[in-house]
Amino acid sequence: MGEIMRKAARHYRWLRTEGLARLVEEDRLNPVDRLRVWLAKARWRRAANRPAGSAAAVFVVGVQRSGTNMLVRGLDRAPEVEVHNENDRRAFHAYRLRSDDVVRDIVARSRHEFVLFKPLCDSHRTAGLLALGGPGTARAIWVYREVDGRVRSSVSKFGDSNLQALRRIAAGRGDTAWEAGGLEEPQIALLRGMPLDSMTPESASALFWYLRNDLYFSTGLHRRDDVVLVSYDAFLAAPEATMRALSSRIGFRYRQALVEGIAPRGAARPEQLQLDPRVRELCDEMQMRLDADSRRTLAA
Repeated sequence: MGEIMRKAARHYRWLRTEGLARLVEEDRLNPVDRLRVWLAKARWRRAANRPAGSAAAVFVVGVQRSGTNMLVRGLDRAPEVEVHNENDRRAFHAYRLRSDDVVRDIVARSRHEFVLFKPLCDSHRTAGLLALGGPGTARAIWVYREVDGRVRSSVSKFGDSNLQALRRIAAGRGDTAWEAGGLEEPQIALLRGMPLDSMTPESASALFWYLRNDLYFSTGLHRRDDVVLVSYDAFLAAPEATMRALSSRIGFRYRQALVEGIAPRGAARPEQLQLDPRVRELCDEMQMRLDADSRRTLAA
């Protein structure tokens, strides 16, 4: 009941701040769109007649409010892709992936070419998740967003939840929470050295962005050929070129429907927020590392 109430409160806040149309798009509540996608996938399964057990797993990971929903909506338009989002109770419980055996079973039973999961709360486990898809078959897409845009979106939808989570972790009361997943002693020490008692929700959200995106490097994902790093902002600036490159890396056929309704918006970044200076410095350095590695992985 507590989780239901928290989810209802989040949706109410989101409805007030962003409007009904944004909520419908965000949670894919349009029944016409959902039926159209379902029918396309059913027709594809009949025509392809693929045997169960031949699908490859794809994991879309990263930090919440980084554009993953838009990317998944696009990939869901490919009928050969079976999608399991965070609200899919078959694959997730309270936004966390169910057991490894459940994930393996979903992939093994699929008659699609790809089975896509979006386990953002399990992003720190990406290396282990890749092993669930079979040697050399699984792929991961780590999506990141420019920090100021992510902070605005996160605070709008989740309020000060990142700040509260970081305070619990720094106080030693959040070790079992997903927000602490993958954090090692250097990151914990960094966190404890921050003025969390006086920090604004915006600065805490930016610090959270830094810590979670740092996992891409600290867990060695930047050294793997089966992980692609995608910039949400670059995707908005050049949707077709970015999706073509991503499709090539993942191994499925590009088609215009994957970027349907996504008009190029330019690469201009939003006005910078007033953040704690130390947090801003960390985030600027991380942004440069992410941008450089994203260009490398998409060009590979």
